[in-house]
Amino acid sequence: MLRRWSSPRTAIPGRARVNANCLDDSGLPADGRLRLLSFNIQVGINTGRYHHYLTRSWQHVLPHAGRAANLQRIGALLGEYDLVALQEADGGSLRSGYVNQVEHLAQLGAFPYWYQQLNRNLGRLAQHSNGLLSRLEPQSLEDHPLPGPSGRGAIVMRFGEGDDALIVVMMHLALGTRVRTRQLAYIRELVEGYRHCVLMGDMNTHAVDLLEHSPLRDLGLLAPQIEATFPSWQPQRCLDHILISPSLTLERVRVLPQPISDHLPVAVEIRLPDCLTHPALPVPMVPAS
Repeated sequence: MLRRWSSPRTAIPGRARVNANCLDDSGLPADGRLRLLSFNIQVGINTGRYHHYLTRSWQHVLPHAGRAANLQRIGALLGEYDLVALQEADGGSLRSGYVNQVEHLAQLGAFPYWYQQLNRNLGRLAQHSNGLLSRLEPQSLEDHPLPGPSGRGAIVMRFGEGDDALIVVMMHLALGTRVRTRQLAYIRELVEGYRHCVLMGDMNTHAVDLLEHSPLRDLGLLAPQIEATFPSWQPQRCLDHILISPSLTLERVRVLPQPISDHLPVAVEIRLPDCLTHPALPVPMVPAS
């Protein structure tokens, strides 16, 4: 269930940035611009060196006073975006101080809609999750566990109806090539038949593998993001992507220089085709004379 804040504009005074553009019947901005962000937040842990994976590993199990401040810094990045995909969020357990990080970041960024996908439930110890933050209400939302060992999932949002609908898939893929290929084949089936697609998340591989050597290769997707995103303190690998259909026009792409997690966030602004923002009206019936 997509959750909505009862009063998002008053949750954080002066911070609400709900899209001011009029929305059409599809729920998309009428000006055709959509601002997207994907971020692996590593449950709010600030990793700045490889040795931190060892020395700060306890923060994956126990609460840490600096986590709240780090989430504040993450929340400060989110205000200008319409859709945000979060990976490695905690859904409210001991290590996060029983704070649902998806809900908390929705509040910090004044997002009216949010969704937590629980992928690995370790009870009070950890609630491994993906997250969705949105300023727009979709026509539908689906939660899909991905093939392979438990712990990976995809969230599918649909805006509009029929062949001209926009499908947005948010995901966190496996590390292993064989399992990841199975997961991409599953995602390929989810977007089958749709012309306008956005795939976003931590995909744990490079764009050339996704576009040329995976089950996505026949979709004609574009990977505008070519800068490295991992590790955040000395980026060498491009693992985080926002892939778009050729029917969607790229306006801007950035890797944000914000080493808050062990991944850097990726931001893309796209322009939607007219058929999405100005759908054709039905032709009126003319009575026979």
